[in-house]
Amino acid sequence: MPPTRAPGTARWTPLRDNARLTRRTPGGLAQPVPPITELTRIEPVHLARLEKQGIFTTGILLEVSETPTRRTYLADHVKATPNDVSTWRDEALLLNLAGFGPNEHQLFIQSGIEGLRDLLEIDLETLRARLARGATELNWEPPADLMVDTWWEQARTLEEE
Repeated sequence: MPPTRAPGTARWTPLRDNARLTRRTPGGLAQPVPPITELTRIEPVHLARLEKQGIFTTGILLEVSETPTRRTYLADHVKATPNDVSTWRDEALLLNLAGFGPNEHQLFIQSGIEGLRDLLEIDLETLRARLARGATELNWEPPADLMVDTWWEQARTLEEE
C-alpha cells in the first residue's frame, strides 16, 4: 500500500502497531490513524461499502476524497451523495487533528462541534468556552489551553476552499 497523506498533516505510512495503522508525525513519532468506524455521521451501509473499497481509516478517506472530482467518484462507488462524502471528510479532518482521540471527539460532540467546519465557524475564546462547558457536562477536566490553541490553529491550516 503506498503512503497516503491528508493535506496539512503528517505523512501517512502503513505501519502496524497493535493491529492499528499509525501515522508518523514530522518528528518521527507514531500516532494511531483513526478508523472510519469512529465517524459518527455515516450510515452503517455506507461504512460497509467504504470498507469493501479498502477505505478503513480516516487517513485513507481523506486521501481518496481530496478533490471535488474524487469526492464525486467515491460517492458513486459507495452509492452516497457528494454531500455525504463532504460530511464524512469534514469529520475525518477533525479526527485527524494532533493529539485528538476518542475522548476529545466525544468532548467536541458534547460541545456542539461535529466537524472541522463547526470549528472554523467559531473564534478561539468561544471554542475554549464551549469545550469547558462540554467537559463540565461530561464531568471531565477541560483540555489544557495549549491543546485547545493547537487544535484551533491547526484547523485554520486545514481550511479548505
